[in-house]
Amino acid sequence: MGALTGIRVLDLSRVLAGPWCGQTLADLGAEVIKVERPESGDDTRGWGPPWMKNPEGEWTAETSYYQSANRGKLSVAINLASAEGQELVRALVADCDVLIENYKAGSLEKYGLDYATLAEINPRLVYCSITGFGQTGPRAAEPGYDFIIQGLGGLMSITGERDDLPGGGPQKTGVAFSDLMTGLYSTIAIQAALINREKTGRGQHCDMALLDVQVATLANQSLNYLASGKVPGRYGNAHANIVPYQVFHAADRDFIIACGNDTQFVALCNAIDLPELPSDSRFSRNADRVKNREEIIEILAAHFLGATADEWVSKIHAVKVPVGAINNIAQALEEPQVQARDMLVNLPHPLNPAFTMVGSPIKLSGSPVEYRGPAPMLGQDTDEVLRARLDLTDEQLTALKEQGIIEQSPR
Repeated sequence: MGALTGIRVLDLSRVLAGPWCGQTLADLGAEVIKVERPESGDDTRGWGPPWMKNPEGEWTAETSYYQSANRGKLSVAINLASAEGQELVRALVADCDVLIENYKAGSLEKYGLDYATLAEINPRLVYCSITGFGQTGPRAAEPGYDFIIQGLGGLMSITGERDDLPGGGPQKTGVAFSDLMTGLYSTIAIQAALINREKTGRGQHCDMALLDVQVATLANQSLNYLASGKVPGRYGNAHANIVPYQVFHAADRDFIIACGNDTQFVALCNAIDLPELPSDSRFSRNADRVKNREEIIEILAAHFLGATADEWVSKIHAVKVPVGAINNIAQALEEPQVQARDMLVNLPHPLNPAFTMVGSPIKLSGSPVEYRGPAPMLGQDTDEVLRARLDLTDEQLTALKEQGIIEQSPR
């Protein structure tokens, strides 16, 4: 039994932040009903290639992007622009614990699907709104996109190589950082609201904003600024507060050293045959090394060109200083540690029985995550959910389909 078994979630969100939240709740045992637009569904259903392949190696119409964020959910295709569709959602809400939505602020009010309206139907409802800028403030009505938020929220100003080096300039991260982190913070907010509901008997509105999350996750960088008044810059693969903590070039390829304290620095220098460095007053303490970053990095960089990355990694790893190679995604997924932690899971899909995806990183001893299945095909559970939750008859379902209110796709 999952940690959230018995919790029912209505997921009206699309793209990434909201779906990522819903998928995490599903992994933890919640029943997650994803409401999608008939015919087109979630925007990411069209974000291919790549697509899923069938056993014959042929591309299907199921995108990898959609599969990455909607595992374990039920798909119900309802036209929310119709009064009948809105009524169906309100009826479903009466029996749900959580609702997730990422429409622009105020958009669902015109449909009668806003928090104030739905809380009257179900006072115990935990309603989570995920937007770019939140429900208040001068930009609340604007749409939010991860790329824009990474720029506005300061992340790109500290990501990328220094301006004075080749390739210098601001960079976004390789994944949608703001979306993913907002999805995770929203999961935390929802679970906190559910626990609070046990005390008060009432749900509440979780107002989650990508920009808020991006600013919050600047972490030490924002506090560095508040403490010093100095705006942090880009350090490429170096660390603002720790030296040496970056990528180095070996004779054949790059590798990483993450030397976190002065004891590790002494061990590192002994391992790489530079035992005199910790005795140099410029480098003896981390604060000294940060102050004299250019000098110490110049010495180390020249030294590391004298052997291969594997040789350096082996020597440094032996003295327990954090060190590692730089894997591409294929190599990362093939890492023995990743395999041992069951991070790749087989979830048979109607179009590919051998479908594999990356699993949840959450490891719970008493209520482990559970995988109900891969991301659903559009509307594959419409009839099943509406029969079970709303007691609709076959005749009623047929009439709704004929009117374009709902859609049932073949499994």
